[in-house]
Amino acid sequence: MDTIRSLQYFVRAVELGSLSAVAREHGTTQPTVSKIVAALEDSLGVRLLERSTSSLSPTVQGQRFYERSKGVLEDYAEAVADARGETQTASGLLRVNAPVALGQFRLNALVQEFLAQYPGMEIELILNDRMVDLVEEGVDVALRLGSELPPNAIARKIGSSPRWLVASPGYLKSHPKLRQPEDLAAHEVIRFAWLSTGGTVELHNGERSVQVQTHGRYRVNNALAIRESLAMGGGIGLCPGWLVQDLLASRKLTRVLPAWQGATQDLNLLYPSRRHQPLRARLFMDFLQARFASVSGEQ
Repeated sequence: MDTIRSLQYFVRAVELGSLSAVAREHGTTQPTVSKIVAALEDSLGVRLLERSTSSLSPTVQGQRFYERSKGVLEDYAEAVADARGETQTASGLLRVNAPVALGQFRLNALVQEFLAQYPGMEIELILNDRMVDLVEEGVDVALRLGSELPPNAIARKIGSSPRWLVASPGYLKSHPKLRQPEDLAAHEVIRFAWLSTGGTVELHNGERSVQVQTHGRYRVNNALAIRESLAMGGGIGLCPGWLVQDLLASRKLTRVLPAWQGATQDLNLLYPSRRHQPLRARLFMDFLQARFASVSGEQ
């Protein structure tokens, strides 16, 4: 039995959820993949995959074996690269997950820069705002905003962004003037839906902190929609600098109470294992850390 090939087929079967998908990826047939995975199970004396006519998933033993097997394959790939004198050459596919807005406004351009720097690399960028399971979904690196991370997450903080109160000039012109944080209570405040703080806004000016209970008739669970709503004059929002920097520069938005700001928003890299990090993942994370030393810019 070709052990390395068996592990490769098994690992990708878990990640893709389909033996047919593995066959297409490797340019072979589904019966061939099925036979090789079955032979692996026979050699171990353990059922690794639960199969049905419509789905495929790892057993409890299969999930543990998947996690160890992925590390073995990464070690093997690095050993091959070292033997060939390719240790400093990044190659292969990297699966990256990030929030939608961060991906559109920052990460997409950085990925293009990274790919130009490493011609042997491929990146699959998946943008969504949910907290993904890196192992279950086959993600190599995830970017997450904020300090609330999954339990036992393996994370590296790579940057932080200030959070500013912003609104459109049109909104500010047609509503009462703001002179102090408490004045926010008389305004429409657009916020992210499901925030645990409700309508409470906490601000500081370097000397003291205040909490203001605000209200707003519009809440939305998408940063891009918040950004657009603010530019349309829907209200005031507390936004990270990276999200609204261009709108501030073009004067479509303006800062409100500029002496005050919210707590900074952290940017973290999450990855599935401290021990098994392929070269391509390490290079990508180091690249992002250098570029995201500050994710906001100056204003």
